[in-house]
Amino acid sequence: MYPTVAEALALPVVRRGGPAVVAGAAGMGRRVRWVHVAEVADIAQLLRGGELVLTTGIALPDDPDGLRRYVADLAAVGASGLVVELVRRWSDEVPGALVAAAEQHELPLVTLARETRFVSVTEAVVSLIVDAQLAELRAAEQVHEAFTALTVAGAEPAEVLREVARTAGLPVVLETLGHEVLAYDAAGHDPTALLADWGQRSRAVAVPERTAYHEQAGWLVTVVGARGADWGRLVLLSPEQPPHRHVVVAERAASALAVHRLVARDRESLERQTHRTLLTQLLGQPPHDLPARAAALGVPLERRQLVGVAIRPGTASVPAQALASQEVLRDLAEATALAARRVTVPALVGVVDDTSVRALLSLPPQAGLDGVLRRLAREVHRRAASTQHALPVVVAVGTTVTAVPDVRRSLGEAAHVAGAALRSPGTRLYHRLDDVRLRGLLHLLREDERVVAFADRELGALLSRDANQGTRLVELLRCFCEHGGNKSAAAAAAHLSRTAYYQQLSRIEQVLGVSLEDPESVLSLYVALLVHEMGERDPQLSRPPSSAT
Repeated sequence: MYPTVAEALALPVVRRGGPAVVAGAAGMGRRVRWVHVAEVADIAQLLRGGELVLTTGIALPDDPDGLRRYVADLAAVGASGLVVELVRRWSDEVPGALVAAAEQHELPLVTLARETRFVSVTEAVVSLIVDAQLAELRAAEQVHEAFTALTVAGAEPAEVLREVARTAGLPVVLETLGHEVLAYDAAGHDPTALLADWGQRSRAVAVPERTAYHEQAGWLVTVVGARGADWGRLVLLSPEQPPHRHVVVAERAASALAVHRLVARDRESLERQTHRTLLTQLLGQPPHDLPARAAALGVPLERRQLVGVAIRPGTASVPAQALASQEVLRDLAEATALAARRVTVPALVGVVDDTSVRALLSLPPQAGLDGVLRRLAREVHRRAASTQHALPVVVAVGTTVTAVPDVRRSLGEAAHVAGAALRSPGTRLYHRLDDVRLRGLLHLLREDERVVAFADRELGALLSRDANQGTRLVELLRCFCEHGGNKSAAAAAAHLSRTAYYQQLSRIEQVLGVSLEDPESVLSLYVALLVHEMGERDPQLSRPPSSAT
C-alpha cells in the first residue's frame, strides 16, 4: 500500500535536489508511511514507524556519540529513512559517524546537494501514498465484487482457488485442519514441488489469528469455516509480506468456500469430491502430479501395496430404484471413509459411477493384506448398517499392484467382482475374483453381444410370457436353479405348495420346450439367468426379450 524509499527518491521534486544514497542502501525497499520534517535531535519519541525524516541537520548533535544515538533511535522506532539537505549545517558531506551508524542499522541515509523545499517533498510523497491507498481500495473493491459473484453463483472450490491464483498471482492451497490437501492452484508453478511433504510443512506453520502471515514459511494463512465450525485453512504462498489486497483475497475466498460448504452440505462433501477426482483420473490417464496430490491427502502411492476395492449396496433389502440413488452412495462413501480411518488405512474413497463406491487402499510393503482387509471389511459392514438406509453391502477386492498405472486394473477388477457377487450365496466379509467363479466370468463377459444373445435365446419365450400374462415363471425357474434342482427347497423359497410349484415347472418346460431333468438344459438356463440379472442391474446391458414363443 505504501511506496518504498527508492520510489520516493525517484519523484521529480526530490530528483531536483540531487539525492545521493550515502549509507543503508540495503534498506531502500522499506515502506514510507509518512513524511516528517524534523529539526530536533530527539524526534524519535514523536514517531510511530514508517516515516521518512527530512532535516537540514542544524539541530543534530556535534559529537559522534550523539549522532550514533540519533540514528539508533530512528532505527528503533522503525523510521524508513533519513534525508539530509547539505546546505545549512554541512555543505559537502555528512559526518562519518552518521554514515557508519546508518550503515550499521541499514537505515537509508540520503543527502540532497541543493536546497529543496521540504513542503513540496512532503506533498509529493503524501500524494504518492494517497494514490497507492486509493489503488489498494479499488483493488479490494474489485476483489469483493469478484468473490461475491462467485459466492452467489455457487462456485465450486476449484473455481474459487483459480480466482485466488489469478488475482494474487500466487500458489494457493486449501487444506483440512488435519493438513490434508483438498484442492490447490499452482498459479503456473510446479505442483509437485508445491505439494511435496505438505503435511509436515503445514504442521510447522501455526498462526495466532484467523488470518495471519507466517514470515518464516512465507505463508499467508486464513481459517475456513462458518458458524463456529472451522474445517480448513486457505494458504497463499507469498515469499514477501503480502499487501493488504492479498489479505482481502484470502479472506473473501475463505468466506466463499465456507458458504459453498454450507449450501452443499446435503451433497457430496468436499473431501469426497477431491477423492473422486483422483480416483477418476486413476481410472483414466493419471496426470504426472497425481502421486504428489494423493500424498498431500495422506495417501501415498509410491513404494506401497495398492489395492482396489468396490463397495455396492446389497440387493436383498434395498429397493432396485434406491441402488442407483446418489444419496445412498454418498452415505456409503462416508461410511467407507470412516471405516478406513478407524482401521488406520490410508485410502482414497469416492463415488465414481452410479452403482458403487470405489476405494484405493495404500499399504506399506510389509503390511499383512488379509488381516487389513478383514478389519476394513468388518468395519465397512458395521458402519454401512448404521447409516440411515441400514445398508447391507458387498465388499469386493481387486488384485494387489505396486505401480500407479496398474491401479486402473485393480479398481476395475474390484468393480467386476462386486457386480458378480451381488447375488452370490454366503456371507463373506469380502469377495475376490476366486470367490465369484462362474458369476465372475460372466460379469467379465457381460458386454459381449454373443453372451447377451445367448441369454435372449434361452429365456426369450419365458420373459415374453411373464410380460404378457403377468406370470412369474422366470423367478420360479431361478429358485429351481439356485437350489440345485431340489424341487421341495425351491417351492419353499418361492412360497408355493409343492403341488402348485410342480405345475409351474411343467409350464416352464412347455414354454421353453426343454426338460428340467436334463443337467445341460438346466445349466444353460442358469447361465442365461445370471446374464439376465446383470442386464437388469445395468440398463445399458439389457436387451428387449425375444419374440419367440
